[in-house]
Amino acid sequence: MKITLKILTSLLVLTVIFSACKSNDPDPISIEDQQLAKLTASWKAASATLDGTAQTGYENFILTISGTAGATSFGYTASGRPSNSPWPASGNWVFGTNPESMIVRDPQGDKVDMTYSVSDTEFQITFVFSGVGYPSSRVSKVTGTWVFSFKK
Repeated sequence: MKITLKILTSLLVLTVIFSACKSNDPDPISIEDQQLAKLTASWKAASATLDGTAQTGYENFILTISGTAGATSFGYTASGRPSNSPWPASGNWVFGTNPESMIVRDPQGDKVDMTYSVSDTEFQITFVFSGVGYPSSRVSKVTGTWVFSFKK
């Protein structure tokens, strides 16, 4: 009888211990959803450079990034851009191979690979553009390595 009581007591103690260890938290938030939360905002351009040279015309440029957690494709709009820019007025983007630092703009269109860093208040994006610019123009040079710095 004492052995049975000890076994039952041990089982009860183990049950209490294991149920206390069980997590009631929902699934952890994915890296993509964490990064999307940081990126989703209206970002005002603080500077724009092309091949290391400061560019004018981006004083009123705002890049608005949007998306829904759990989705695989997201949206953006670009307003206040100059007459010839490496940014179309709007489009889609997806995370690249490293969602903490890479996105792909318009994966079904011009497919521009971009490297980024983001904090609560600052966002920087670097990419190589080899098109004629938006809206389409053969006059202004927009081909090269672009670096945009944004602030909220």
